[in-house]
Amino acid sequence: MNEPIQVAIMRTVKPGREAEFEQALHNFVQRSLNLPGQMGVNIIRPALGGGSRQYGIIRKFASRDALFAFRASPEYLEWNQLTVELTEGSGQAEELCGLETWFTLPGENLAPLPKWKMAIATYLGVVPVIMTLSLTLGPLIRSWNFVLYNLVFNACVVVLLTWVVMPLITRALHDWLHGKQPKNSHGANANFSESKIQQIQRSIRKGDTL
Repeated sequence: MNEPIQVAIMRTVKPGREAEFEQALHNFVQRSLNLPGQMGVNIIRPALGGGSRQYGIIRKFASRDALFAFRASPEYLEWNQLTVELTEGSGQAEELCGLETWFTLPGENLAPLPKWKMAIATYLGVVPVIMTLSLTLGPLIRSWNFVLYNLVFNACVVVLLTWVVMPLITRALHDWLHGKQPKNSHGANANFSESKIQQIQRSIRKGDTL
């Protein structure tokens, strides 16, 4: 309950209401950032000329209690009522733990996955990587300073997992990991695409907020 939590929300703006939505969103974000437990907001706008009217809103909270308090706040309730007039359908909200990007193939949509499945898949990747490095890299750097040894060894673990091992495991266990993904009321998947998640990650690293 006391760990930070990140929530992704997707909203589709009604045709011709984009400018009005932008202004309302800007005002809401400015006011809501003063609420307790807020750790930042990132906005993913539709690409110019792409024809999309979908906005991604990523909010980070200090804890789940802060998220609950935010959803009960007058600022959020007023914003939620306003979005009824400016957007189509209801917003699609999903919690992101950060591991989902490891289990999403290029071109697919990012979706929350059962944590126990992600844990098993990660274990299947971590064990062979650590065993292999312990037999190959380990003996070569074992005489190094303890801190330097661990920095280098763990950096190699992360690199191999991220760019080599986890993509292989993701493909091998794809059907088991994902299963059927929910659809929204228009029959289209409401989750964020990988390209949008990469945009979100770049925005978070730069600290962009509204």
